Parts: sequence; structure tokens; C-alpha cells
Amino acid sequence: MFFLAHPSTLDEALANRHSIILMQSSPNRATRTFMDYDSISQAMDGICGLYERKLKEINPTVQNITYDISDLYNFIDGLADLSALIFDHAIHAYLPYDRMWIKNRMFHHLKKLASH
Repeated sequence: MFFLAHPSTLDEALANRHSIILMQSSPNRATRTFMDYDSISQAMDGICGLYERKLKEINPTVQNITYDISDLYNFIDGLADLSALIFDHAIHAYLPYDRMWIKNRMFHHLKKLASH
């Protein structure tokens, strides 16, 4: 017999879940790509990194680029497609999540980072 540990917080429950981000940046199907991460938190950092690289491409002479969550949401909404596949240890399979879920997780992720 074995016992499953029940994490005390949502963050602990989501911490160690392999995450695959599926992205299509434009209507052109050739822009489809994926990125995989060891955790949801790393996936959210990866999406932020994509946005920050885009900002640097657009503003190559600006030293310190700042943005807020609404700017990040606009970037996410401007992608032709964005979704996530998150591994669920209980069923040993990946579960699909949509753009709204990603934006919700992003909000909680950035809020947690800001509180540290």
C-alpha cells in the first residue's frame, strides 16, 4: 500500500509538472512551435522571455524595457494560437489548457514573484 502526498497549496501542486507550451505566432502554419519546461513556473518565465525578446527586437536602442501585465496579455492575445499541455501525475497524461488558463497562471506567477 502507498499513500499519495497532498500538497498544501496550489503552487506546490503545480510545481513539479512538466509543461509543453504550444505556440503559433502568426496565421502562417510554419510559425508553429513548442517549448517544454520542467514546471509551470518555468513555462510562465519562458513566455515572459519570449515577450521580452520581442520588445528588445522592436526597441533595440532602449536600455531598460518595462512592461505591465496588460502589455503581456496583449502579446499573448496577439499570438495566432497559444495553449499548454501540463503533465498530471495522477493520470500519467498531459492535460490541455487554453490561452485564458495561461493568462490566469501568468497573473498568479507574476504576483508571486512580486511578493518575494
